[in-house]
Amino acid sequence: MNRVLLAGATGYLGGYIAKELLGRSYPFKVIVRNPERLIEKNIEVTEIVQAEITKPESIQNCCEDIDVVISTVGITTQKDGLTYMDVDFQANMNLLEEAKKSGVKKFIYISVLNGENLRQTALCNAKERFVEELKNSGLEYCVIRPNGFFSDISQFYGMADNGKIFLLDEGEYKVNPIHGEDLATVCVDAIEKPDQEIEVGGPEILTYNQIARQAFEVLGTTPKIVYFPRWVGSSLLKVAKLFMGSKSYGPMEFFLTVLGMDMVAPEHGKHTLKEYFTDMKQKNEEDTVEKQEEG
Repeated sequence: MNRVLLAGATGYLGGYIAKELLGRSYPFKVIVRNPERLIEKNIEVTEIVQAEITKPESIQNCCEDIDVVISTVGITTQKDGLTYMDVDFQANMNLLEEAKKSGVKKFIYISVLNGENLRQTALCNAKERFVEELKNSGLEYCVIRPNGFFSDISQFYGMADNGKIFLLDEGEYKVNPIHGEDLATVCVDAIEKPDQEIEVGGPEILTYNQIARQAFEVLGTTPKIVYFPRWVGSSLLKVAKLFMGSKSYGPMEFFLTVLGMDMVAPEHGKHTLKEYFTDMKQKNEEDTVEKQEEG
């Protein structure tokens, strides 16, 4: 059985991939900066490499005796002064160089649906620059292109909880986001499959209007949706670029860009967004009770 190295195990998707590898009895190890986060996320791993992938000297020889690398490394919210190019591109390049040096057979990388057509955004430009390097590396590869995680769509629940959801144009663009657990099965399946690129989405194709209404329905509140034209979004980005730091601007740029287009991919999985919103509500209520009891 192929021996796997998983990078990004403490992230939203990485945690599910680790559990999927464990469930299928794959021999694997993970690279993490903070092993304590594995415990916090209830991820059972016996072999851990504690390192920072942004620092190539810390991951030397990490790919020895490894057949397949799976990398979910990337940032949606920039932190620690690092940029998309520092993490989504260069950190993955550091890992790729180690993979080549150690004779790894295959490298599986998680990018984004339509990434090659979204290179005007800093996030996708960094990801697609790495995809280019991966394709030219000489390694067998697979680029997996999800169209959005449930964790990304949680922003709509957050807006609804604050009273209003803002949508571009008439809110009729479509997307079928995918749960991390469902996407993890696709990622682990790719270990044994020959596919070089896989586009994947969740089981339900929804308009942003439908997503917004589901969030309000779960919260039990009256829907309040505010629509703004595309030119307002473009103007907002121009102003934001002048006055906001990259930490805030990058996620905003990507969110407003994909909000104005269809992001539909082949359907996969079983988890629904409404179930996810319901779980969010339950967790928030439990956290509130816990805080009250502590107080």
